[in-house]
Amino acid sequence: MELIRLALDWTPNTNHTGFFVAQAKGFYDETGIKVEIRSPELDNYSRTPAKLVEEKSVELGIAPSESVISYQTLKNKPNLTAIAAILQKDASAIVSLADGSIQNIKDLDGQTYASYNARFEDHIVEAMIRKDGGKAEFNKSTPDKLGIWDTLLEGNADATWVFMPWEGILAKNNGIKLNEFRLDEYNIPYGYSPILIAHSETLNEKEEAISKFLKASAKGFHFTQNYPEDAVKILAASGEQEELKDEEFLLESQKAINPYYTNENDDWGLMQDSRWKDFVDWIKSEKLIGKETLSNHKSLYTNKYL
Repeated sequence: MELIRLALDWTPNTNHTGFFVAQAKGFYDETGIKVEIRSPELDNYSRTPAKLVEEKSVELGIAPSESVISYQTLKNKPNLTAIAAILQKDASAIVSLADGSIQNIKDLDGQTYASYNARFEDHIVEAMIRKDGGKAEFNKSTPDKLGIWDTLLEGNADATWVFMPWEGILAKNNGIKLNEFRLDEYNIPYGYSPILIAHSETLNEKEEAISKFLKASAKGFHFTQNYPEDAVKILAASGEQEELKDEEFLLESQKAINPYYTNENDDWGLMQDSRWKDFVDWIKSEKLIGKETLSNHKSLYTNKYL
């Protein structure tokens, strides 16, 4: 059986359920491939999924669309390509504590933002603040990625970027009220996040296996939508963190994220050209990359393996 190794972007959560379901239900085995799923807990996120894909330590990684753009616009980097969108809609938001000092995104001026240190992340936050009438002058902290959410709860940061169907529900269930600032409210056409990415050489070497992986994964995500109670039991067995022990929370999170998996035609993974074009055009308009650096956004993604 051909091996496909998948690097998660975070500890196991409901963005990933379909992969664990496909593995547990034998959907990968049925297609003749063996899948290994790697959690960033393995090395405390010392290497990003994109870095692991670059090194060919794994065949596939989970990342935001910014990672693909970075790899295709930085010198001396291999081309990485997006091959599937895990979510069809943006489920993320910048958040602050409702009883804190950040009531509007412009209030982040002079305060502390806990950053993942992604290439375009801070510029996106700055653009949101400017749209709200602020100066976009905030302090940035870069805690351990796996501990960023805790810095907000502990008062060591005033705002950070989270997934609402996970941290948002965690907060609600713990009686913590959040202010949400979503990118589309500030006219920022965000790309797909998270996505599956692959090295161009890996795509050539393992084209058939990757296509089989995507088809079996789509089956796993559709199963998750149809049988969320069964799916979260599988997810609960995928790791040791405290959240996975709370099946009531997992089910609530799963039901919240399920509509994000597929488009109006019930397709999983499919990416729209306009979504990529709009995000790249915005990045260029903000002068985050030169217009000549990425001449054609179509090189960033492909739907051919779905």
